[in-house]
Amino acid sequence: MHTGRRLVFAALIGLAFLPGRALLAAENLQKVLQQLDVAAANFHSTTADFEFDSIQTDPVPDKDVQKGVVYYERSGNAFQMGVHIREVNGKVVPKVLTISHGISRLFEKMVNQVTTFTKAGKYEGYLVLGFGASGKELADKWYIKYLGSEEIDGVKTEKLELVAKDPAVLKILPKVDVWVDTARGVSLKQVFDEGQGQTRTCHYYNIKTNQPLPAYAFAIKTDAKTQFINR
Repeated sequence: MHTGRRLVFAALIGLAFLPGRALLAAENLQKVLQQLDVAAANFHSTTADFEFDSIQTDPVPDKDVQKGVVYYERSGNAFQMGVHIREVNGKVVPKVLTISHGISRLFEKMVNQVTTFTKAGKYEGYLVLGFGASGKELADKWYIKYLGSEEIDGVKTEKLELVAKDPAVLKILPKVDVWVDTARGVSLKQVFDEGQGQTRTCHYYNIKTNQPLPAYAFAIKTDAKTQFINR
């Protein structure tokens, strides 16, 4: 067969399989979203150790590594998150970030300062990302592509590519990849493409679900010398 004809024939064969692959991916995605619907109905809380790696490639290469413990809690449509950072780049730098009822607060213990972000509520729904979020909730906010199954820390996960439907979110967050354990409704890994050469990889491990959370999970302990800033 002439070389040109071979190329055309191969291309036609490849195109013939595309609809089947697309249909299979759509079926797998629908299955994953249904599994997340089931998991969300039984989800109440999560505790996990984390490592957040923020990488910048432009204009100057840089890397920032934060480690600590994160807490999530959902009750109906109410959602709370508490991020307790122990160290930054190998040094003890205690910080607490809480998100509750549409308000975000960052407590930096070493400078004894609390910064309140009053507009965080607009993006609160985008922070769930596999921690108790139902398939319907994800589909409401994101265009979702199914990327297959992968094993993370010995656990089978389903990898999803998420692109925000809200133009304002898309502007600051072009894409997110998440690796979700659909049985528990939790993410083991998330990669945020933040644009302009910046990415943030979140790795969660020692995950415990639906267990009592400590009283300080979403609390910030201040004193008379604490400075407060609103943004």
